[in-house]
Amino acid sequence: MLQIDLWKRVLIWALCAAGLFMALPNAFYSRVEGVNDARAAIELQGATAELTDQAAGWPSFLPASLVNLGLDLRGGAHLLAEVRVDEVYEARITALWPEVRDTLRPLRSEVGTIRRQNAPADELHVKIGNPAGMQAAMAAVRALAQPVVSLTAAGEQDLTVRGQDDVLIVSLSDAEKLATDERTVQQSLEIIRRRIDEVGTREPTIQRQGSDRILIQVPGLGSAQELKDIIGTTAQLTFQPVISRTTDGSTDAGIGEEVLPSLDESGVFYVLEENPVVTGEELTDAQPSFDQNGRPAVNFRFNPSGARKFGDYTAENIGNPFAIVLDDEVISAPVIQSHIPGGSGIITGNFTVEESTNLAVLLRAGALPAGLDFLEERTIGPELGADSIEAGKIATIVAFAAVLVFMALSYGLFGIFANVALILNIALIFGLLSLIGATLTLPGIAGIVLTVGMAVDANVLIFERIREELKTARGPARAIELGYEKALSAIVDANITTFITAVILFAVGSGPVRGFSITLGLGILTSVFTAIFVTRLIIVMWFERRRPKTIEV
Repeated sequence: MLQIDLWKRVLIWALCAAGLFMALPNAFYSRVEGVNDARAAIELQGATAELTDQAAGWPSFLPASLVNLGLDLRGGAHLLAEVRVDEVYEARITALWPEVRDTLRPLRSEVGTIRRQNAPADELHVKIGNPAGMQAAMAAVRALAQPVVSLTAAGEQDLTVRGQDDVLIVSLSDAEKLATDERTVQQSLEIIRRRIDEVGTREPTIQRQGSDRILIQVPGLGSAQELKDIIGTTAQLTFQPVISRTTDGSTDAGIGEEVLPSLDESGVFYVLEENPVVTGEELTDAQPSFDQNGRPAVNFRFNPSGARKFGDYTAENIGNPFAIVLDDEVISAPVIQSHIPGGSGIITGNFTVEESTNLAVLLRAGALPAGLDFLEERTIGPELGADSIEAGKIATIVAFAAVLVFMALSYGLFGIFANVALILNIALIFGLLSLIGATLTLPGIAGIVLTVGMAVDANVLIFERIREELKTARGPARAIELGYEKALSAIVDANITTFITAVILFAVGSGPVRGFSITLGLGILTSVFTAIFVTRLIIVMWFERRRPKTIEV
């Protein structure tokens, strides 16, 4: 008999009500979006009268989660960046020289004098005065090697050491280079994500492509250049000893030295020691501020390790200049007036308020481990997005209306029941998209349109099966019950295969393909729920009320 337990009825209607409740904010998209922006601004900047009024534009007891619009619907910036992983090899080798030098110094009686030689960027060449001590030197330097941190390189060492005449050559092993590449790209991904999140952009797409490329899509930005300004600098901050100052940019730097231009003073260059005293990696915080003259500046603070090194250096070098270097430019070279304990300080320069704010964001998010080459950049205007949304609306409305008319003409009253379930189905899709914070793209709209067509397939199978059962002279209650039972296996099989396809598309696809797979997958789940449970509940409630002797499907 047609019976559904009370708790099941309550659960079905509760799920439908929850879906409608979660989808509600999307019916007032612009209003709720403005409220969300105001609430986020209050958390970051504090409350103002204008923000408080704007934040009150949507009741706090109602949900405020929206379906995020993707790049192709909202407009925004698109970048494809390649990570310069070779720079990391050079930085590792440069940082290795002091350690190698200190390791060989106790062996001078065997190896003689120690001098660094010019070499390729990914190699360290050390000339020793006594070639007979090469084996001892190689053994000592090999002791510096560490196991490679990688699941695929167990037992490998990170350094290779060899001798060539009187030159000791140290380089990174192939296994270490592969592990370094992986770490560098993953670190770059995370830092880019933190930098973009710091400025409050909505639902960016940041994902790896290939071995050393990163795709970055940020809806709502005005241009690709604006996005490059946020992430396009490595923000490598170092504090380096100053050897001399010159106006000749062609000055040859000695081994272990480098010549860098001044950011503020045109035509001025500084000769610096290559190894920094402290790096930006040891920063724990950076905030925009103003100096004693009211000019924009950036306050910074080091972690305990950086604070100790910074304090020791300033105590030992009072009266000497030191350079604050940002991305290979000297932004300031003050003379140390006194010991600076506590590990905090201020960076001054010819900044605007916006520049000091952006610099603080970059430093706070951390330095990119390597530079980026932008291989592709595009700006998608909001007008194109508005056209896409309008076209998507038209396609959805046309498909929706056509399905409603077809079902009503083909199956009469039962078709109207299916149409009610279809309307709930669309609401449930938007409710789920809002709940998980999904991003809706133009292919995602195509997935919804496809779902509208697919959503009635299950009802068609059920209704056709009920027709077959009515032809065997069964009563209407038994025909309806058998129709649902016998159509269930076909419905489940068809939708499982489609759902598997959606999962595969999500797993191997990216960007637009994923947007399509998400809406398709969610649409399958909601359409099966509405066809098997919601329409059946509606039919049972109608049947219990009317008790018809015969039915027409």
